[in-house]
Amino acid sequence: MPLAGAISTGVVNVGSVGLAAPSALDQPQALMPGLLALIDAPGVDAFPTAVSSERLCRRPENLTPVASSPPGEALFQSSSLASATVTQAAGAIGQLGAEPWPSIHPQAAEARVPVLMYHDVLEPPEVFFDLTPADFEAHLNKLLDSGFTPISPDQLVQHLRTGLALPEKPVLLTFDDGYVGHYEHVYPLLQKYQVPATFFVFPGKVDGTVAGRSTLTWEQLKTMAADPLVTIASHSVTHPPDLRALSDEELAYEVVESKRQLEAQLGVPMRYFSYPTGHYDERVAQAVADAGYMAGFTMRQNDEKFAGASESLLAIERFGQSNLEALIDAAWGGPAASSGIKPVAIASSEFNFSTPVTLQKIDGEGQSFSLISGGHPVTIHANSRYQLPEILAGTNIAGAVDGGFFSLKYLDSNVMIGPVLSQSTRRFVPGYAGEIPKLNGRPLVLMAPNQVKFVPFEADRHNTLAGLAQQLPGVTDAFVAAGWLVKDGLPQPASSFGTLFDFDARRHRAFWGINTSGQPVVGVTHTMVDSVQLGELLYQAGLRDAVMLDSGASASLTYQGDSLVGYIPRPVPHLVGLVPPDAHNGSPCPLVLDPENSTTAPR
Repeated sequence: MPLAGAISTGVVNVGSVGLAAPSALDQPQALMPGLLALIDAPGVDAFPTAVSSERLCRRPENLTPVASSPPGEALFQSSSLASATVTQAAGAIGQLGAEPWPSIHPQAAEARVPVLMYHDVLEPPEVFFDLTPADFEAHLNKLLDSGFTPISPDQLVQHLRTGLALPEKPVLLTFDDGYVGHYEHVYPLLQKYQVPATFFVFPGKVDGTVAGRSTLTWEQLKTMAADPLVTIASHSVTHPPDLRALSDEELAYEVVESKRQLEAQLGVPMRYFSYPTGHYDERVAQAVADAGYMAGFTMRQNDEKFAGASESLLAIERFGQSNLEALIDAAWGGPAASSGIKPVAIASSEFNFSTPVTLQKIDGEGQSFSLISGGHPVTIHANSRYQLPEILAGTNIAGAVDGGFFSLKYLDSNVMIGPVLSQSTRRFVPGYAGEIPKLNGRPLVLMAPNQVKFVPFEADRHNTLAGLAQQLPGVTDAFVAAGWLVKDGLPQPASSFGTLFDFDARRHRAFWGINTSGQPVVGVTHTMVDSVQLGELLYQAGLRDAVMLDSGASASLTYQGDSLVGYIPRPVPHLVGLVPPDAHNGSPCPLVLDPENSTTAPR
């Protein structure tokens, strides 16, 4: 299955991918693995060179980037958080019914979803927009007694992008400025009533560099951020009165540095931004987009609007909390989606690598496929091509699927198409520079100790170890997959596969991804299926992101040492495996290999 369209001279079969054959001089790693394995000099990671990644598996997990570190060095002092980029968060162009980011879907514009804005909660109130704890509890009771369903910002943004209906009377609660009352009064009430809420915080106040009448501490924020009910988001660094008045450099500092500091301190992604005092313009909104936020929230003194009436996802409207009574009968979650597809769950950014590894076979409507889920995802890059049970012998992997695309030029080749990084070799190997531009836009799979990212591959950014680490700090495994089957919680249409060869052919398919519970999932189809149909099946099976792996004759799946496919698949050099939580010691690289297994021994 070629990843790109027709390519000129010297085309060979490359693990079902039609790419021009590199010469021995172009692929020195095929001739000098021993020599290249020794390359680990400082700075080498910034070049497309085979290089050791051993230190990524040795490093302590609690290190965070240090602003004063030399360029490149901080890349490996990872905080292991998933910084949502606009490219990932948007990903909506051509999706099933979704509007191009950051546009609002027409069906969402019909809905009336209120976003309520609160400030301080304390006793006694100090200004007119403060509430007492009793007042806020009364608000919660009023909302719940009136049939409201409090939602998360992830749910709101997916609704605004896709038009998918929310509960009959949804509401999003937001709190600005990070007052201590948010921890002492609001947070306990959220827990009592099990209501989610979003808190917009500016680090300058938490650090004490910006004066404020009260502030949350970093420890309090860490406690709140660890609770699934709470979303922490950015509110700039210093809360300037008007971001529009800042220079480009000052503006970039406020939106980028606040994201960096909050992510470094809390270890969670900052997906949302609230404009201080609500002021923004096109330049300010673009800076927020460039910083990698999924959405921005604003406010206004008069003519407040429902979220669906917002200018875009970069300027989501809010109501002051004093408008609650007027909103009781007006709120509405919107019409049912016209696509006929009902979401199995709202896509989220959470990951759960601590559940047991289990096998599930799904049959129905003429289709059959197996899913293995749970555990911690890892990869193995073997020294040649083998059947999966051979590679897995003696490892701590419970289940595995064949992985990325590889060269078929030589029967014993382990040369991959595109760059590859694996815990099994503790080594990064770049892709062939002359051909990897043809992989641009395909899913680049990145794994770190606590998360996974699927991002569009960019040849000029992602063919070095440093480039991978910039995309995902703490990365331990990486490779290029064929195409997205499910992306950002939605199955992908035919248009998303571009020039991918035979994406519409019916064949056995291999895949892996993350389900809506945050668990890794690997699997294969037992019946013939095309890529679009498979995406629909996986969406209905509960996957929020899924990518296609080497399929057809290579499609293979193994569980507890046994092959689960009814044929002898083509031998492969690469796999995606799942390590049970009780089979490793919490190391950043949980894969354990058998030193006697010759398939993974260095050559």
